[in-house]
Amino acid sequence: EDKRHGRIDRSLIDMFALHELLQLCAKRRSLLAGRSCHGLAIHFGLVTDTVTCNVLINLYTKCGRNDCARHVFDAMLSRSIVSWNTMIAGYTQSGEDVQALKLFQRMHREGRQLTKFTLSSTICACAAKYAINECKQLHATAFKLALDSNSFVGTAILDVYAKCNMIMDACWVFEKMPDKTLVTWSSLFAGYVQNGLHEEALCLFRNAQREGVKLTEFTLSAIISACASLALKIEGTQLHAVIVKCGFHGNFFVAASLVDMYARCGQIEKSYALFAYMEQKNVVIWNAMIAGFSRHAHSWEAMILFEKMHQLGIFPNEVTYLSMLSVCSHAGLVEEGRHYFNLLMSDRTVEPNVLHYSCMVDVLGRSGKTDEAWELIHEMPFEPTASMWGSLLGSCRNHNNSGLARIAAEQLFQLEPDNGGNHVLLSNVYAASGNWENVLMARKYLKDSGAKKEMGRSWIEAKGKIHVFVVGERKHPAITDIYNKLEEIYHDVRKFAHMTKIECDLHDVHDDQKEELLKHHSEKLALAFGLISLPLNIPIIIHKNLRICGDCHSFMKVVAHTTKRLFIVRDANRFHHFKDGSCSCGDFW
Repeated sequence: EDKRHGRIDRSLIDMFALHELLQLCAKRRSLLAGRSCHGLAIHFGLVTDTVTCNVLINLYTKCGRNDCARHVFDAMLSRSIVSWNTMIAGYTQSGEDVQALKLFQRMHREGRQLTKFTLSSTICACAAKYAINECKQLHATAFKLALDSNSFVGTAILDVYAKCNMIMDACWVFEKMPDKTLVTWSSLFAGYVQNGLHEEALCLFRNAQREGVKLTEFTLSAIISACASLALKIEGTQLHAVIVKCGFHGNFFVAASLVDMYARCGQIEKSYALFAYMEQKNVVIWNAMIAGFSRHAHSWEAMILFEKMHQLGIFPNEVTYLSMLSVCSHAGLVEEGRHYFNLLMSDRTVEPNVLHYSCMVDVLGRSGKTDEAWELIHEMPFEPTASMWGSLLGSCRNHNNSGLARIAAEQLFQLEPDNGGNHVLLSNVYAASGNWENVLMARKYLKDSGAKKEMGRSWIEAKGKIHVFVVGERKHPAITDIYNKLEEIYHDVRKFAHMTKIECDLHDVHDDQKEELLKHHSEKLALAFGLISLPLNIPIIIHKNLRICGDCHSFMKVVAHTTKRLFIVRDANRFHHFKDGSCSCGDFW
């Protein structure tokens, strides 16, 4: 009768109005107002209505109260697919990934219909937990339900594979997707960068540009990170121009990537200029600048920035403390390192992790306090990592603690059986102390184990091309000119009483042979090439995949003095700025 006369039931008006209020509360994250609306729903007897309960679950998950959402969910007499999807998504978004997976399993057991939203939310939970087996099962389920080609589901699967170091599987999923969204492209970009495949990330970026894919701040941030890792200064500068053109230069994460990129490319002044230009800065940008100063041995500048953060009310996070401990490690500042480590331990807003302890072990070990570093490893509430034992082994090599070096090496052989560098490092410890019998044993064990040692390489950019050198290089087209230039340099530096540090060569051969071997190290060949190829008014920037040796370091300082040139060497640890006969690291690296 009411419908015939155009009248609508008053209870329906109340329900629709309540739904609108609840949705507004969810949008504004207004938990208190939302609870009041929940009370009204109980008063009007609407809590038995499935749609009302779904809106309540959405409200509570948006406000971070999954416990309240689950209470509503469990009390429901009848649940729709939206009920399950909303609850699973709420768990995933708040990081309660185990609960999300358990709820999905229950849903599957009850024979509920699975949708693209169910699968994508659950797969995202797998990504957070690195649950690769569960993801593979969900991938098979998606394939069975013909949902694997859906952009939401496909992107979620791609993201899990990339985060679990299964980048080839991620690429396969990407290629099979008929419709790729911006999030899909961004996920693969991030996956390549996270897996250290920086050149592949740049190739994908070029493909995206050819296909007219719209650039996002996430895409640009990932590509800038790839340029930073490869030290591609020209490409990074070009991308900076693109970022300004697209209007993303004010984005915090893009700006942080740019600050990091310029620092990693050896342009710390440009990095700081960009940092100083920004009016608004979040902790990510401050961290990027502190880390940049750390890489370039500007320890006091990093400490000043840390103090400025406190003055401006910007609270440090775990990355900030990690950068400050790294600053102290590479500058030999033991007491300052203890200070920042104690600050971390007393900071209730930051949870110390194994990386912080690893950095503190490095602080102590590099300064010769290897026994204290060993004690810290035993006292810490974490299992020691390979990088921690590697740091201790390197410190033992530098400070001639062969007994502790043996212990660290044995741990490394178990954790990294395929890493030949650990065998070589132990061999070097014995060689430095003249224990040639143990050297032979260590090198024999390396040969028998089949472990591989990374070959030292240095490279330099000249006239738009990357030139790569190895020790004793013979294949470079200008190799004759390079060796002639190197001989000329050695003739000049001998006038300054430069003596080759033959103790840096750890072969059991005559001193003359050691000097000849050291003369043709890859970074010296790159330097000679730079001197004959680059104009006088620009710095010579050399990159090396391993730590620069002591003889090459001493050599660079003298040549910087004799040629009046600036040399910047980026090795595996940090940047070295050689100028007027000295290095920015203060001979501590």
